[in-house]
Amino acid sequence: MAAASFRWILQLHKDVPKAARFYSEGLDFTLNVCTLRWAELQSGPLKLALMQSPSDHVVQNGNSSLLSFTVTDINSAVTKLMALGAELDGSIKYEIHGKVAAMRCIDGHMLGLYEPA
Repeated sequence: MAAASFRWILQLHKDVPKAARFYSEGLDFTLNVCTLRWAELQSGPLKLALMQSPSDHVVQNGNSSLLSFTVTDINSAVTKLMALGAELDGSIKYEIHGKVAAMRCIDGHMLGLYEPA
């Protein structure tokens, strides 16, 4: 029997087209499919699926997925994502290995950004 292959990561959103625009314009993901209820985006081999939430409570009790991305310019990425509705959670941190930032995207999901030193 072959090992399972990873298909996609799924996030629930209130407004799927808005969330798809957030990832495609904010992080340059390729948009493969987008309807009112479902979207698939791609970054290299990773696929991110977005599905319309069956309720208004997308992130419950403060729990959320955390997606982490390596970027070439963290300041530019933070600026673009904030223009699309994200909020910076704290400040950009300057660590010995590079810069890191935590953000909340639309619907409250957490994003981690990393710019290697």
